[in-house]
Amino acid sequence: MRNLKLFFSLFLILFFSACQMTETIFLNQDGSGTITTQGLRDESSYMKLVGEDYSKENDFIDSSYVFKEYISKYQENFSKLPLHEKSVFNQYKEVNVHIKKNSFDKEFRTVISCKFDKIEAVPDLYKTEEYADDLRHNYALSAEEHYYKVSYSFDGNVFKRSVTITDVKELKKQQARMIALLKQLGDVKMNQSYVLDYHFPRKIKYVSNKAAIISNDKLSVSLRFLISYSLQDPESTTLEVVLE
Repeated sequence: MRNLKLFFSLFLILFFSACQMTETIFLNQDGSGTITTQGLRDESSYMKLVGEDYSKENDFIDSSYVFKEYISKYQENFSKLPLHEKSVFNQYKEVNVHIKKNSFDKEFRTVISCKFDKIEAVPDLYKTEEYADDLRHNYALSAEEHYYKVSYSFDGNVFKRSVTITDVKELKKQQARMIALLKQLGDVKMNQSYVLDYHFPRKIKYVSNKAAIISNDKLSVSLRFLISYSLQDPESTTLEVVLE
């Protein structure tokens, strides 16, 4: 199990280094709305990473599920969990996942989304697939080994995207792995954008990050990072938006 998690961790670093990530939120005045995260593999970057293995891929998957369907499908595993683990899985019940992997068309995309009544109730969507694997294989909560947590809040005037470091030791390990990978890549240019794209019910008055781009109508904001940078310094992706 430990080796599997290590492999998965290294795979994530490799994948995100050749990936374009977008996190999109549409927020209503009453605090309801939708959130979507999309990971799209950049083929030119990925090809540089894997070399001749690129042409040997043979993946053809196009599947969708709602997390509560996983709970029903693997009810036998779910029923044996302690209450606190059940409560973690239940937070993801309404989360939708669509995975497409097509080696012929060279399209590798993962879209995770959910509707919410209050954005504070939105779980950390970046852990969704790992929790699904945990439930399917009856593993311990491997996603709890993430070294940071993403959460949101909105009081009608101020929106916050908060990132909390939950495991400093693991953060340092991931930082070392990322630095080593980037050093190995050398001058190879990678397309690894990470974009926050947020839409609000009223005009924006203030954004905490000076690099953020506010739309002409002041109803939306976009902020772009390098994925490698955000993995090394997750707290850099925190954001506060004040509405008029």
